[in-house]
Amino acid sequence: MRLNAYLSSCGVASRRKSETVILSGRVQVNGKIVLAPFFSVDPENDTVTLDRKPLTLSQLTYYVINKPAGYVCAASDKYDPVVVDLISGHEGRLYPVGRLDRESEGLLILTNDGNFTQSILHPSKQIRKEYEALLNIPINQKQLERWRKGFEIEGGRHVAPLSIEAMEQEPSGQWVRVVIVEGLKREVRLMAREAGFRVERLIRRKIGGLRLETLGSGEYVSLSFSELYTKIFDGGTV
Repeated sequence: MRLNAYLSSCGVASRRKSETVILSGRVQVNGKIVLAPFFSVDPENDTVTLDRKPLTLSQLTYYVINKPAGYVCAASDKYDPVVVDLISGHEGRLYPVGRLDRESEGLLILTNDGNFTQSILHPSKQIRKEYEALLNIPINQKQLERWRKGFEIEGGRHVAPLSIEAMEQEPSGQWVRVVIVEGLKREVRLMAREAGFRVERLIRRKIGGLRLETLGSGEYVSLSFSELYTKIFDGGTV
């Protein structure tokens, strides 16, 4: 296990912030200072300390939450409430798997398992995300076809949905279902803007085969690793 991942799994900080901790010389493995974030450690046999205090792996936990609008996908924030505050009674650090922007809603996974997070986010997994977007004005078939071809966004990058279709939902003609794979920051909102629309409401409905159906806004459920993995890759609802 990489040292930065080990620190993250012990609840020290995120992987990226754990790298800074390691580079500061505060971490020792078997009594020796290690400055390499990717140094390999054996959780069963190596002794890892931070400021000379032993670290132990946290119990791995997995939550699926229906994120309300107004919450930030972060462990802490100076100005806004954060999604981890919605999980009552949990001790230790949790991290969102991927992000939803502050005003977006819907399906979100929270965990302290860094390896699981990386496995879900890695492009090679090709995990699909399905969103329901309420547009400010109705969209017609010609505009849908234009959206399907994609757009050039900042930096000349071409982005296109895996699929987009109009939904039979009020207000008529303004709801669309968008499926993406890559998941760039604010990708759905950026595409909508390029298509000449503004997103009034954005709900993530699916991650892989995991579908949001019964959880109310702000509600969550705790799952085991096998339960969550099965729902994502084989299908299931929360």
